[in-house]
Amino acid sequence: MNFGPLPSVDATAVPSEGFVLDVREDDEWAAGHVEGALHIPMSDFVARFGELTEAAEDGRRVYVMCRVGGRSAQVTQYLVRQEIDAVNVDGGMQAWDGAGRPMVTDNGNPAFVL
Repeated sequence: MNFGPLPSVDATAVPSEGFVLDVREDDEWAAGHVEGALHIPMSDFVARFGELTEAAEDGRRVYVMCRVGGRSAQVTQYLVRQEIDAVNVDGGMQAWDGAGRPMVTDNGNPAFVL
């Protein structure tokens, strides 16, 4: 079943105040992530879907991110089917890091993409 082209944006096009959903696993998140992002690993996504709908209830766009864009594409497709304004971040955290966008860690260590 094809729902048309997947909405996606370049990492450089994500607004600095944009709502980022990070679907990577815990070890990847710990290595470095976008400050203020909502972290729901893809493996927990269906069980924790309510956290996302609550965070996005104001109708704002959700920028879905993983390491390179594969997992986030699947999650974006799911969200679009739920009528949530979601876009896949092309190239994921690797593209984000490559574009020099800021990353943080929860423990203060230098951030990197795992």
